[in-house]
Amino acid sequence: MDYMKRIIDQTIKEKLQAMGCVVVRGPKWCGKTTTATQFAKSVLELQDPEEGAKYREIAENNIKLLLEGEKPRLIDEWQLIPNIWNAIKYDIDKKNKQGLYLITGSVTPNDKDKKDLHSGIGRMSFVTMYPMSLYESGDSNGNISLRDILEGTVQINGQKSDITYEKLAYLTCRGGWPFSVKQKDENLALKVAKEYLDVLCEADLESNTKNINPKLTRAIIRAYSRLTCTIKSDKTLYEDIRNIYGNVSDVTIINYLNKLKRLYVIEDITAWNPNIISKTNVRTAPKKALVDSSIACAVLECSPKELAMDPMTFGLLFENLVDRDLKIYANSLGGHLRHYRDRYGLECDQVIHFDNGEYGLIQTKLGTKKIKEGTEKLIKLRDNIRKNGKKEPKFLMVITGSDIAYTTKEGVIIAPIGCLKD
Repeated sequence: MDYMKRIIDQTIKEKLQAMGCVVVRGPKWCGKTTTATQFAKSVLELQDPEEGAKYREIAENNIKLLLEGEKPRLIDEWQLIPNIWNAIKYDIDKKNKQGLYLITGSVTPNDKDKKDLHSGIGRMSFVTMYPMSLYESGDSNGNISLRDILEGTVQINGQKSDITYEKLAYLTCRGGWPFSVKQKDENLALKVAKEYLDVLCEADLESNTKNINPKLTRAIIRAYSRLTCTIKSDKTLYEDIRNIYGNVSDVTIINYLNKLKRLYVIEDITAWNPNIISKTNVRTAPKKALVDSSIACAVLECSPKELAMDPMTFGLLFENLVDRDLKIYANSLGGHLRHYRDRYGLECDQVIHFDNGEYGLIQTKLGTKKIKEGTEKLIKLRDNIRKNGKKEPKFLMVITGSDIAYTTKEGVIIAPIGCLKD
C-alpha cells in the first residue's frame, strides 16, 4: 500500500541534516515505524518476536554489532534494549556526522532506566508523532493554511468544508490511526480504536509493569475520557474512577496515570500564562487531553450516531480532535499548543505560542450557535491584552464543525476544521 505522507516528514528530514540521531516518539499504531522507514537505509526491529532474544544477547556481549548497517539506520522500539541509547550516542561522538540514526519509541523510559542514559544533548533531536490529522487523512481539504494565517497572506472568506455534522461524528470516533484511515469499510475502521484500547488495557500496560489490573486501567481511561478538555481537579478524577471501579488509593491511580503518559495515551495541555493581566488570577491547571478522540469514544462505547445525538459530549471530544490537529500543525511551524483560563471565566480553548513571541488565540465551537460566544471571549481577551500594553495576538480564530469560513468585522477568523492544514 502506498505511503500516506505525514506533516512530520519534513521535520524529520531537516533534523537528520542537522543532528546525528532523530528520536521519533509517540503512541503505538500512529505510524512511527512506517514514517521512519521512509528515511532509513537499514532497519533493526527490536520487537521482532523471532529475533528479539538474539538481539538482547548480542547487546549483552557486543552492542556495537547492532549498530552496523547502512546509515541512516533505524532502531525500532529502542527502549526494549535501553543501553542502545548510550551506544548510539558514543557512535555519533566518534563519527561526528549527521543523519546516522533514527530511533522510535512508544514508551518513555522509566526513572530507573533514565538515570543510566545520557541526555543526548547535541547528538539527538526529538520529534513527537501523533495519529493522523484530518488533513493528513484526506478528510480536510486544506483550503485554509495556518502558515498563511500567520504570514497574513490569505483572505478567509467563503472557503467551504466537505465534512457534514454526521461525518464529523464518525471521524471523531474513527480517529487518526493509519490502520483505520486506510480501511474503506467504516464499520471495520471504527473497530481499530476498540482494538487499540483492548491491547492497551490487556497487554501494553502489563508488558511495562507487573501486577497491572486491566479493569482498573479501563476504568481510569473511562473516567479521564469523561473529563477530557476540562481542567477539573485530580480529586474529581479520582472520585470518578472510584465510582466506576470501586475503592482504590490515590497512589495507585497516580501510578496508572503516569504509565498512560509514558505510553503517550494521555498528554495534558499546559496552561499559557502570559501575565497579561497582573491583577487577574490565571488558572494554571493543565487541560486533560487524550492523544486521539477515538480512545474516548471506544472506552465510552459511543457510536458515531450516539455521539451526534449528544452535543455536550460531542463538543468536548470535538475539542480533543481539534487539539490533536493543532498540535500537528503548530509543531510543524515551530509552535506549541497551550490553553488559557482565569478565575473570571475568560478563556481560550487553544493558544498556539511560538518561540519568537508570536501567538494566536483560538476557541473551539462544534456548531454555529455558539460562534458568537466564542468570538466575544476572544475579543474581550484581546482588549485586555491591549489595555495592559502587552504584545497582541497574531490572530483570533474560532474553529468549528460547520461548513463555511469567514472573517467577522472584528477580525475574528471562523474556520471549519474540515478546511484547516498546517
